[in-house]
Amino acid sequence: MSSELDILKEMGFSEQRAEKALQVCGSQGVEAAMEWLLAHADEAMDTNELVPAVNPPATNVPSNTEKGKTEDSSAGSEPTNAAAPSPEPTSAEGSPASAKSLKCDECGKRFRTEAEVEFHAVKSGHQSFSESAEELKPLTEEEKLEQKKRLEEKIRLRRLEREEKEKKEALEREKMRRKMGQEISSTRQKIEEEEMRKLAEQRRREKMEDKLARQKILEQIERDKLARRQKFDMEPLPATTSQPSPPPQVEVAPKKDYDQCKLQIRLTNGQTLTQTFNAHEELAAVRLYIELNRTDGELPFCLMTNFPRKVFVEEDYVKPLSALGLVPSAVIFLTKAK
Repeated sequence: MSSELDILKEMGFSEQRAEKALQVCGSQGVEAAMEWLLAHADEAMDTNELVPAVNPPATNVPSNTEKGKTEDSSAGSEPTNAAAPSPEPTSAEGSPASAKSLKCDECGKRFRTEAEVEFHAVKSGHQSFSESAEELKPLTEEEKLEQKKRLEEKIRLRRLEREEKEKKEALEREKMRRKMGQEISSTRQKIEEEEMRKLAEQRRREKMEDKLARQKILEQIERDKLARRQKFDMEPLPATTSQPSPPPQVEVAPKKDYDQCKLQIRLTNGQTLTQTFNAHEELAAVRLYIELNRTDGELPFCLMTNFPRKVFVEEDYVKPLSALGLVPSAVIFLTKAK
């Protein structure tokens, strides 16, 4: 028992658990004890828990008191014709045979205690057991070493299987995390594009409403003029088919030359960068400023404007901001590079 306990302790099991496993498994050996420890590795160890005592197998040999009572009663009732006692089974040396082990009738394995029998019955499902007079021999040193090697190999394989399983689970979690990140990024981009489309649609609608409102005002002014002329018997206005008078000459104000350009840059995460550039700087300077100060990641991007809608290409990055119509101020959007 001490050598088997030392083997289990060398494998990393605590002394209490090793003793409990050896008591439960009995003569089944270190391998069975190791399997029991691995099967109950997650269970808490109760130090006050006692292994049930093993009752010795019942025998049919009567006690001295009962034997004396039987002999007295037999002698009193039949003094002359006392029956001879039945012969008891004897071993090869002539002593009465006693059960020294228990045997499984289904697989032929032998056990020392009833606890081993119960463990074997639960593990294998066998139900037929009998007593045996054959005594189990202890393991030799070579058998112990061989058993220890098998146990160490089994533990190593179990450890490798557990590590492989953990690696697969970690890989699956990483794949799931990346997939969720891509889905979130795609959803965010769709939401931003939808917001930009709604904003452009709203501006177009506002422009159309302003145009209709101005048209109604002009029509109302013309109706008021006509009503006043009819009221005061004034001559009607000349027909619209007549040649219109030449429009008055409107002096065109000289175009102002701006030397600065104020840009509002909207990132893909909804945040905004505002910066003033020289009107003669190239668009590449704006792109460099965005790459150094953006907060929406490091994904490749393109620059575009909504009014008028234009996506800048590689040739535009060498042009000055004044030539691209971004002076004196403009709003630039970041979009995903195609």
